[in-house]
Amino acid sequence: MSIFGKIKSAIFGGEAKAAEPTAIPMEEAAPERAAISEVDVTARLDSIPGSDKLNWRTSIVDLMKLVQIDASYANRKELAGELGNADYSGSAEDNIALHKRVMSEIAANGGIVPAELKD
Repeated sequence: MSIFGKIKSAIFGGEAKAAEPTAIPMEEAAPERAAISEVDVTARLDSIPGSDKLNWRTSIVDLMKLVQIDASYANRKELAGELGNADYSGSAEDNIALHKRVMSEIAANGGIVPAELKD
C-alpha cells in the first residue's frame, strides 16, 4: 500500500476501501461513491490519543506520527513522489507544501477538511 493510501486508511478506516477505484464502469460506480459518507478529518484526527501533543494540523511529520506511519525523510520523499512532487528536498517549505497537498487529497477523497489546512 502506498504511503498516501496508509494515511487515507488511517483517517477513513474501513471507508477508504470503498473509495478505492474498481473495475466497474464509471456509470455504475458513481452511485456507490455518492453513498460514501464524508469524514470530518479534524474530528477524526483529534480523537486519536496523543493528537493534543502533536502539531498535526501543520506538520506532515506530526501527521504521519499521529497515524503511526514512519515519518522518515525517505517516506516523506516517497509520499511527495506519489502526489506528484519529484523534487522533494525535505526543506521546511517542502514539508508545508506536502502537508497541504495531503490534506487536499484527503478532501478530494471524501474528507471534510477546513480550507486553512488545504491552502
